[in-house]
Order: sequence, then C-alpha cells, then structure tokens
Amino acid sequence: MNLLTIEHLTKSYTERLLFDDTSFSINEGEKIGLIGINGTGKSTLLRIVAGLEEPDEGNVVRGRNLDIRFLSQNPKFHEGDTILSSIVRDNEGHGHVWDLESQAKAMLTRLGFTDFDSRVETLSGGQRKRVALVSVLLGTADLLVLDEPTNHLDSSMADWLEDYLRRFKGVLFMVTHDRYFLDSVTNRIVELDKGKLYSYQESKVNGGGADRESTLGCYEGYLKLKAERMDMALATERKRQSILKVELEWMQRGARARSTKQKAHIQRYESLRDQKGPEFDQTVELDSIASRLGRTTVELEGITKAFGEKVLMKDFTYIFLKNDRIGVIGPNGSGKSTLMKIIAGWLEPDAGTVTVGQTVKMGYFSQESEDMDGSVKVIDYIRNVAEYVKTKEGSVSAAQMLERFLFPSSVQYTTIEKLSGGEKRRLYLLRILMEAPNVLLLDEPTNDLDIQTLTILEDYLDSFQGIVVTVSHDRYFLDRVVRRIFAFEGQGQVTQYEGGFTDYQAAFQEKYPDGIPGREEGTGKKTEAVEKKNREKPKGDRKLKFSFKEQREWDTIEEDMAALEAKIEELDGQIGEAASNYSRLNALMEEKAEKERLLDEKMERWLYLNDLAEQIGNQ
Repeated sequence: MNLLTIEHLTKSYTERLLFDDTSFSINEGEKIGLIGINGTGKSTLLRIVAGLEEPDEGNVVRGRNLDIRFLSQNPKFHEGDTILSSIVRDNEGHGHVWDLESQAKAMLTRLGFTDFDSRVETLSGGQRKRVALVSVLLGTADLLVLDEPTNHLDSSMADWLEDYLRRFKGVLFMVTHDRYFLDSVTNRIVELDKGKLYSYQESKVNGGGADRESTLGCYEGYLKLKAERMDMALATERKRQSILKVELEWMQRGARARSTKQKAHIQRYESLRDQKGPEFDQTVELDSIASRLGRTTVELEGITKAFGEKVLMKDFTYIFLKNDRIGVIGPNGSGKSTLMKIIAGWLEPDAGTVTVGQTVKMGYFSQESEDMDGSVKVIDYIRNVAEYVKTKEGSVSAAQMLERFLFPSSVQYTTIEKLSGGEKRRLYLLRILMEAPNVLLLDEPTNDLDIQTLTILEDYLDSFQGIVVTVSHDRYFLDRVVRRIFAFEGQGQVTQYEGGFTDYQAAFQEKYPDGIPGREEGTGKKTEAVEKKNREKPKGDRKLKFSFKEQREWDTIEEDMAALEAKIEELDGQIGEAASNYSRLNALMEEKAEKERLLDEKMERWLYLNDLAEQIGNQ
C-alpha cells in the first residue's frame, strides 16, 4: 500500500536543476535509504516528502491522516528552552509515547546527556542534532523522515539507533552515508543521480525489516544492481550509436522528404540524434602528489591534557611510522579532536612533547573546516593552492581535479556561498589533498560527505605515501582504511588495538566482557572510577532514586504486562472462532494490534525501570 506518491517531480535551486520530471513512492513496510552526491537535492527531497517544501512541478499525494516526523540537518530551537522543555514543546499536538518526560530522559541518557536543564543555545551543533533526534523518535509517527541521523553519534550511540530503527514498526525514509547502517537498517536504497531517482530493492527470502534474509546486504546489493544498470545504459548507448551511424549514412545519401514514409524516417533519425547518452562521474587516483617524508615523522612523548578536572589523556606516547593508518575512536567529548589539534600544533599539551620532522607537511581536515569566503568562485579557491598537480596520469589542472572530485564545469564558476554544506566539505577536502601533504589528519571526514566522495577518498588513501590519522565513527570507513586503533577509554587512558574497527570490537569485548573499561574479565569488580560514575546524577551528588510515579509503575508493571499477554492470548482464541465473520474478525485483529503495541511500550518502560532499579541497588 502506498503511503506517499510523487509524480513528475521537477525542482530547481538557483540555476541548478535538482529533479527532472522524476517519480517516487513510499510504501508500507519500507525502510529506505536515500543516497547521492552532496548538493544534488537529497535534503530538498526529504523536505518535499515532509511537506515543508513544494515542487516547482509535479504532484505529491500523501495517505490520509499520515503522521510524518522530520529530522533536519540543522534543527531550530526556541531560545531559552531547556533540553527537556524543547522536546516537550516539539511534541505538543503530536501523538507521542505515554510518559514523554521519562522516556525523553532515558533516550537522552543513551545519547550522552546528563543535565536535562541545559539551555539549548549553549549546546554544540552535534548536541542540538541529538536533542532533535530524541524529539522526533519519541513521536508515534507513521513515517520518519531523517536527514543524516548518524552524524555526531559515537559508535555506541549509532549501535543503539541502529537497533531502535530496526525495531521501529513504521516506515523510514532517511539520508545517510553510513554504509554499515544502510546494510543493517534499510530494505531499499534509492539513488538520486543527475536529476533522476533510481530504486534498488533488496533481494529477499523471508520479507523485509529486522527478520529479513537476503543473499546480499542492502548496500552491497545496491552496488551490484547499480553496476548492472550502468552496464545496461552503456549497452543501450552502443546500440543507439550503431543505429545512428546507419541512419546518418542514409541521410548523407541525400534522402528527399517527399513522402510521409521519408518524413517519419527523418524524424526517427532526429530523435535518435537528440537523445542524451548516459553520464557517469569520473574518479581520480592521487597517489603521487604527496611530498617526500624523511626519517623523523611525528613523535608524541608523555602527552597529558586536561580541561579542568576532566583528564582527556595521560602520559600518552607514540612514534608514528611511515605509512601508518591510525583510527581514533571514543565517546563524544573524550578527547579525540583534542589529540588531533595537539598533533597539528593547534593546541599545546599540559605536559609532554610533540616532535615534528623537518620534512613533515601536514594536511589537517578539521571538523570545523576553515572559514571560506563565500564570494570566492569554486575554481579560484582551488587555484589559490595549485594550478596543476602531479598524478599518475601526468599534470592535472585545477579544473580537471574539480571535475573528478564531482564538481562539474557548470558549478566551478559559481561562488562558494551557493554550495550545500556537504559540497563545501568536499571542496575543503580537495584543497587539503592538493597541498600534497605527507601526514593527513582527518577529523570526522565521513560527516556530511557523500558515499561517492568517501569512495574517492578511500581509493586515494590506499596508495597515499604517508601517514594517515583519522577520527571517525563510521565503522565501514575505519574497516576500509585503518590498521591500528587508538581508543579513548576514559580517565586519561588511550589504548592501542591492532586492526580495523571490527578487530577492535572483538578485542574490546574479550577484554571487557560487560562493556565497561576498567572491569576486565575475571575481576568481577568495577574500578573506583566506574563506581563513581554510576553514583553520579545530572545535578550535584544526590543519590539515584525512583520518583513517586516511577515507584508506583515499578510495583505494578509486571502485573500489567502479564494482563496484556493474557488478553492477547484470549483475543487469539476469539480470532480463531470468528474466522467466518469478517467484521468481527477485523475488529478483533485491530484490538489485538493495539494490545501488542501497549505491551511493546510496557516492555520498553520495564527495561528502563529495571536498569534504574539496578543502578539504585548498586549505590
């Protein structure tokens, strides 16, 4: 059943055609991932689906009473609101879970918040995005429309969101460039390419969603199906060119348009001639543009850094080797970006030394990017670094590099202010690579970069003759690129693990079976730091305890769940008896679905209360 249908969609932004008479639909049971190059209109499509923007041409038909919740890339808040009050405000007039504040606190805690009374205007961009995500997820929506939901989430947060969306019973339509996330959550990928939408449905054995089975993961299946589509497009173009050659010879023989038959023949020729062939984006290998790296690289000795009482790293020592591929991971705020800034010389350590070799040329792709002058043309921004760079193919001009980095000639002479946020990040990355660094520091390169750009970056790093240090929560990117992990594990401890992210996960789980650094296998004992953390409250040092309402819920919730289970069993019996009475059967099925929904809510609530009861008991 269609929830939403878009027909003959056409939409332009400034001089750029985003959608060219294309169509799209969303159906019940679907969890759709939308992918495409930055700046091609993905966020615009999400806003059109959510009803926040209108197409220039075409029709959008939504199902009756369709409840849609939308997560923007850059959510807006009312100044003066606290985190909790902003969520309550955002859910006014919408269906939401039965105990909004308690559920909001539980979800906020999962996403790294402890002080629910912080003012929204004091939050960072990543924190604001996470607050907005909580607000959207708390609604009882039929359709969730999410723009980059995994941005600014660390690995544990992304794992939690992944599990939540897999279990979500409604329909999901999201933009994400996290390829493991696409594989785990979605059952259909839609690609926006050159103004058209192409759908790649996952091959299924036992249906979609969390219980699906398939021969290929959704992203892997997309790659296979896209390759087939491109091959088919090339075969069709070869056939068109062959026919056109024959028709051209006929025209050149001096065909006279005296008859209807000859006129039709000429029209067929003109139609073939005017058809556009398939367009494919170019890629580039940049392995030969790094500067030579001498014997001394970058050496960290006894590095210590703290902000106030929070110790980020303590006595950290490492000598970087040529061709090192290091991934830096850890919870948000643990010190990853601080380490990158210390290596880059942007920040001084409290203790310890950083030695940088004379031949080292650093390229630092920071989270914040640099201040870009919006009035500068795209091509001038790159030409200011280099007019030409050396590659395996020889000298490549700035214009050619831009083409191959997904900036066509039609965009190169526009000003930077007209680019999307993702396009600005891609342009900033290209500028850094064209400086020919031999030590690359990449701080969250996967945030706001599209999959195609990430693929170009990954291919570049394969042959890069130098050191790469990257902070990332993108598990696919880490597995693809790095060979060693530095993990921030709290209390100033930075631990080294060999391999990519999957290797790190296995080693971490073996070392810390309960997932808590500081409690190793066989000790059966928490460290003093972990025990202190469990005692901490958002405000002051007050002990955890049930509120009056929570205590009353905890006393009765298991009985309530048992009653719902008994009612569902009773309804199953009545459904069997009413098999020949359609109206009665329909009413019973609806009642059973409602009871199952209530039981799911009770179960979620029981998990939260049980976790809280354990923490109270541990005090």
